[in-house]
Amino acid sequence: MKETLHLTPEQHRRFERNILLAGVGAVGQERLRRAGVLLVGAGGLGSPAAYYLAAAGVGRLGLIDPDTVSLSNLQRQILHATPDLGRPKVQSAAEKLKALDPDLVVSTYPSPLDDDNAATVMAPYDFVIDATDNFSARYVVNRTCLRLNIPFVYGGVLGWAGQAMTVVPGKGPCLACIFPDPPGPQAPTTAQAGVLGAVPGVVGTVQAAEAIRFLLGLGEPLVGRMLVYDCLTARFHEVPVERNPECPVCGSDKTTAAGPRRTGPSP
Repeated sequence: MKETLHLTPEQHRRFERNILLAGVGAVGQERLRRAGVLLVGAGGLGSPAAYYLAAAGVGRLGLIDPDTVSLSNLQRQILHATPDLGRPKVQSAAEKLKALDPDLVVSTYPSPLDDDNAATVMAPYDFVIDATDNFSARYVVNRTCLRLNIPFVYGGVLGWAGQAMTVVPGKGPCLACIFPDPPGPQAPTTAQAGVLGAVPGVVGTVQAAEAIRFLLGLGEPLVGRMLVYDCLTARFHEVPVERNPECPVCGSDKTTAAGPRRTGPSP
């Protein structure tokens, strides 16, 4: 049984606007304080997602990213600033998040996520945010989350557009159902095509909201629905996506369960 956690008077004041929300209250806020979310990537998507998770009162955040801060990052990676140039992103990010909420527990992993370390890194968390910028890491997130029964939210951005979708093991499609193969070498990247900094801001915020609602057990997640944002037309639209029964990762002949399905921290 998990230890009972009660909010301090200062935490009540800090999270008052959350606690006033229908469906949250002090019980929901305490549930967030017990929760852990892993962010794979501390860049354009991970920055807004991490900030909003910390601000919402999620008690534990994990940050995994092997990179250091470079000048071209600062146009969109709002966890970092000019004095952070050359520093590990996870270190820079952890400092900003702890400054926002000193009670926050932040674990940092300054290394790439791969099949060798993914299960060890992910296992302690209730939810994963895929804030990576390459398909190799995305597929590691997808495979490992399905195997460990940990839900995650995918996010991608390029140019003036972005998209997000939540994967809950056993419910709806996984990432490999939609993208069975990585894009070829001719596919453009943000380093080639660019990206407006506000676009990962929007998509990363959507990812944070997906995580928070899952942890609280509220609302309808983006399962089987790819949410697409077009900045140039200021429009969102949904693309329905279905599970592929022959998916090499989550198909009907695959065993993905390694334990009970995650439902977030208990009330």
